[in-house]
Amino acid sequence: MRAVVQRVRRAEVRVSGNVTGKINRGILVLLGVGEDDEPKDLEYMAEKVANLRIFEDSEGKMNLSVLDIGGEALVVSQFTLYGDCRKGRRPSYSSAARPEKAQDMYEKFMELLRKNYGLKVESGIFQAEMEVEFINDGPVTLLIDSKKTF
Repeated sequence: MRAVVQRVRRAEVRVSGNVTGKINRGILVLLGVGEDDEPKDLEYMAEKVANLRIFEDSEGKMNLSVLDIGGEALVVSQFTLYGDCRKGRRPSYSSAARPEKAQDMYEKFMELLRKNYGLKVESGIFQAEMEVEFINDGPVTLLIDSKKTF
C-alpha cells in the first residue's frame, strides 16, 4: 500500500463539478493499493498516517499529528501510485490491485481512520475522474509504502 500524505490548510475533491469531500486543516492522503497488499499493510498504513508528526508544536517543531491538532483527512484513491516508469514511456500498472480489492482496501482504510483513530474523514469516489484542489501547508509532502521500499 502506498500513500502520498500532504499537510494542507484545506482540500476538496470534486466529481462532475460536485464536491464529494472537503476538509479544513489536516491531511490529504492519495492512497494506492498493491496487488499483494494484505490486512497488515492496511493496519500499518492507517496507524502511520494517523500518527505521523508533521504539524508544528508551539516551538515550531514538527511534533504533532493530525490527531493532536484535531485535524481532518481527505482520502483519494490513486492507483497511479503503482505506476512503474522504469521501462519505456508508458507506465505499467501491473502491480496495482484489481479494482474490487482496491476499493475494499480503500474503504477499510478510511473506516480504520474513523473507528480506531477518531478522525473526520472525507473522500472522493472510487474509480471516478476527480479534481483535487488543495493548499499544501509548508509545503509538507511525504511518501509512505507499507512494504517500506522507500
